[in-house]
Amino acid sequence: MLQIIFTLLMLVLLQAVLGFDNLLYISLESKKAPQDDQQRVRKVGIIIAIVLRIVLLFVLVKIIGFFQEPFSFLTGHIGEVASFEFNGHSIIVLAGGGFILYTAIKEIWHMIGAQDLDHDIEGEGKSRKSSNAVITSIVIMNLVFSFDSILAAIGLTSDIENSVTAFIVMAIAIVISGLLMLVLADRISAFLAKNRMYEVLGLFILFIVGIMLITEGGHLAHLKLFGNPIESMSKTTFYFVIAILVITDIVQGRYQKKIIAENAKVKVDATDKEQV
Repeated sequence: MLQIIFTLLMLVLLQAVLGFDNLLYISLESKKAPQDDQQRVRKVGIIIAIVLRIVLLFVLVKIIGFFQEPFSFLTGHIGEVASFEFNGHSIIVLAGGGFILYTAIKEIWHMIGAQDLDHDIEGEGKSRKSSNAVITSIVIMNLVFSFDSILAAIGLTSDIENSVTAFIVMAIAIVISGLLMLVLADRISAFLAKNRMYEVLGLFILFIVGIMLITEGGHLAHLKLFGNPIESMSKTTFYFVIAILVITDIVQGRYQKKIIAENAKVKVDATDKEQV
């Protein structure tokens, strides 16, 4: 019994740690829905994703070998340029990483090119989507983000002899992590709404997430380019890069405020001299 409780706590912690980038994506993506419907979009998207995660867990437990074995028709090489052994796992991770990378680049480009950011907030920007489209995006990417965590959960519960008990433990962990996401999603979205400058940081974090997933997918596919194997970005490296991004953003923000304050003081002094 103690082993089961300990495993459940470890699974919840795992889901929480790996779910940070998922929460960030949900918060940024939900902004594309109509203003009055964004909170409902986040809740509905997460609830549907929780149910589908449990379904995905059941499927993976039954046919996990299918996702790990390379597909014969996707195994080969292109001269000396590339060699590969794609399997179901690698394809899902690569597709998810590519989509996240595309989304981050598109939103960063839109942010730079937008003439009136406030106009976009009100719901008439080019990036505005229907609520159902946003919910679909949230659900799909939630499943992509959860794929690796579910496989890790299966590994953590391998010591539990009863397969039914192991499945129940994993399902409970998914539900608990989903409820935490429901609670935190609105708070993160509210924080980003009040501190819009952190949207840039969030998008670049998603950019790094996309690169991490692409390298992981390439590693799972045993992809080699010009004889050099693609190595997946380690979680340690990922969190180190994220920490550097956050620290840089904080330092730059404070330094910018200091410069603005000094410029304002110089203008005030110049005005006072002119009046004298």
